[in-house]
Amino acid sequence: MNAARSRISLPFLIFVTPVLMWLFLLIVLPHIDLLLMSFRIEDDAGTMVWSLINYLNFFDEPVYWRTFARTAVYAILTTAITFSVSLPVAFYITKVVSPRFSGFLSLLLLMPFWVSELVRVYGWMILLRESGVINHFLLRAGLLQRPVEMLYNDITMVMGLVYTSMLFMVVPLISVLESLDDSLIEAAYDLGGNVFSIVTRIIIPHAMPGIVSGGIVVFMLTLGNYLTPNLIGGKNSLWFTEQIYNQFIASFNWNQGAAFGFLLLILSSTIVWIGLKLTRQKLSQVVQ
Repeated sequence: MNAARSRISLPFLIFVTPVLMWLFLLIVLPHIDLLLMSFRIEDDAGTMVWSLINYLNFFDEPVYWRTFARTAVYAILTTAITFSVSLPVAFYITKVVSPRFSGFLSLLLLMPFWVSELVRVYGWMILLRESGVINHFLLRAGLLQRPVEMLYNDITMVMGLVYTSMLFMVVPLISVLESLDDSLIEAAYDLGGNVFSIVTRIIIPHAMPGIVSGGIVVFMLTLGNYLTPNLIGGKNSLWFTEQIYNQFIASFNWNQGAAFGFLLLILSSTIVWIGLKLTRQKLSQVVQ
């Protein structure tokens, strides 16, 4: 019995040891160091001392907490829009189109993500800038008298965030909708149900684990995004990750940047917890 257990446990240890080392060395240990750093400041004598001043600075400066709140609101809005766009796409792939084409359509969804986010964002900039493709065709068609700047506003920023994170909502929805029995939808139609009632009473309740799973991923990615808000939103984007970047890189104030980073972590964890409570889902269910 002991020999059998040792034969079973050895492959498991070989597999799990690199994973645990990766988690500890690259995630747990750096976060512990940043947490300690966030509670330390340099006094007049140049000595590092313990203090809450890095966190108090966040509340003393209106631009910090306003940007913090703005980032949270737009991250939630982006997640809601991404869900609204992704649900019809996932339903079409799983329930409407022929099964022989569903794999091809899923592949089309994956193709933009074969390149980096930076390339995809620059693609949007090429389309929307004043000398971009869209302005060129609108001018040639006579619909515009002069080029219009379509970049550097909140609408374009949200559109870019939805585009860069949509896949992470579609894939969980496709996974859960594949298990939805088509006869339930057919029976609902036969009993006089309309599209709204079928979506709200059959499709969404069945897809709730996928909705919550995708929503968590999209929200976390959006909240921590740096490239899209700054490249498409421009200087007026006011995204909190830019504040963190400025503290770490521009001001070289790692202690303040660490405090801002943990405030963002607390914000994301709180909103995810509220979302789980509102949807009556458990984290163990949506991460499977």
